[in-house]
Amino acid sequence: MGINPPKCNDIDYINFLIAASNVFSCTEAARCYPYIPNAPSHDAFTCCLQRQPSDTEALWEEVKSYVKLKDGCLIVDDSTLDKPYAEEMAFVRRMWSGKHHRTVKGIGLVTLVWTDGTTVIPIDFRIYNIDEDDKTKNDHFRDMLDKAKERGFNPKFVLFDTWYASVKNLKAIRKKEWHFLTRLKSNRLVNPDNKGNVPLETVDIPPKGRVVHLKAYGFVKVFRIVSKDGDTQHWVTDVQEMEQTEREDLAKKSWKIEEYHRGIKQLCGVEKCQARKEESQRAHIMFSLRAFLRLELQRIKNGTSWFESAMKIRRVAVTAYLNNPLYTLN
Repeated sequence: MGINPPKCNDIDYINFLIAASNVFSCTEAARCYPYIPNAPSHDAFTCCLQRQPSDTEALWEEVKSYVKLKDGCLIVDDSTLDKPYAEEMAFVRRMWSGKHHRTVKGIGLVTLVWTDGTTVIPIDFRIYNIDEDDKTKNDHFRDMLDKAKERGFNPKFVLFDTWYASVKNLKAIRKKEWHFLTRLKSNRLVNPDNKGNVPLETVDIPPKGRVVHLKAYGFVKVFRIVSKDGDTQHWVTDVQEMEQTEREDLAKKSWKIEEYHRGIKQLCGVEKCQARKEESQRAHIMFSLRAFLRLELQRIKNGTSWFESAMKIRRVAVTAYLNNPLYTLN
């Protein structure tokens, strides 16, 4: 006896994520499915999530045609997917949230994106699950860069935040013969004049930057940026001849991953999966990133923002209701 084919697939679920506005459950996906004989039930969508492989190859297969392996920048950053009401849900733990500026319950998502300064494409991701796989966020950082190298990437720069600026990570990038731009904490030790290591915040750094020796790594160029509100940032690169204008351009590109984080949360339902099992949560996150890819490609092709693309779908539903209101006083 043959095995019945699945009633729904990954594309069905991805399309649901793009069109849905608030509720992103398998039950809701089944309710929204077009009325056809033998339409998929919520169990069918649940099975669709649970049968997905645990690797990220499906994402790579979709995005690889839209990136340039020998051009652009790779950006690594993590984001906390809020799960304030989760009980016994896979991957959920207490962790720091930059959005809330405090510790919250959530899932740690570490993403590697590619950008040319205009397009932003997620190419790999990891879920922070140290109690099960014993991997820190820095381990995931190096694993994803290793995978990128294996896939043929040779980016102009790797961009990342202070959290990932450890000597071990910097050396891993140097071993690949890639360049980096990141930020350092003000207490990192550097040797500016061959007289010994001192905290970075005590070093005189002119507007054009200064080459110093970073403890345990080697010579780097540091820029000190003081914002209007007095906040001080120390940017660092291994490219000792870098000019301030190039640093500004790369810093601007590095913010692309923050835009990506907002997109997957606000428009792709990445935080809204209610399933408790690891397989379902991982697959839902994967599908959310693939949903984002479709919105981003539409933006690049037609100049339509992610929000406007989503609103075009929802306006059709509103128009249909206005033509035939269901809830009236008579």
